[in-house]
Amino acid sequence: MSKKNSKNYLDFIPVKNPEIESTTDEHNHVTVFIEWKGFYHKIAQKFFRRPRVSDIKLDELGSFVWLSIDGTKDVHQISRELDARFPKMEKSLSRLIKFLEILHDNHLIHWKGEKSKSC
Repeated sequence: MSKKNSKNYLDFIPVKNPEIESTTDEHNHVTVFIEWKGFYHKIAQKFFRRPRVSDIKLDELGSFVWLSIDGTKDVHQISRELDARFPKMEKSLSRLIKFLEILHDNHLIHWKGEKSKSC
C-alpha cells in the first residue's frame, strides 16, 4: 500500500523572490515590477516592442497577500489573516492557494527551502 504524494500547502512558507521589485501606494495597493531577461525576451522587445519591465498592479486581495508574505508566515497563518481582513470572502483558502501557485509559477515567490528562480 503506497501513500498518495500530495502537497500540504498549509505548511508551506512563501518567500518573495529578492530580484522582484514592488511598490505600495497610499491605498496599500501593490505594483510588482518584472524585468524580462534572456535571449527570447530581448527579441520580443526589439521586434514586437514588448516592454523590458512589466508593471503588474495587484488588487486589494493580491496586495494584502503580497504584503503578508514575509518569509516567516506559513500559508495557514496568512489564511487566518486573510479571513480576518475579508470575513465574507467565499473559498478564501482555495483562492489564496491558487494565487500563491500563480505567484510561484511566475517566479515571484518560492517556498522556503526551495531555491528561488529568476524570471
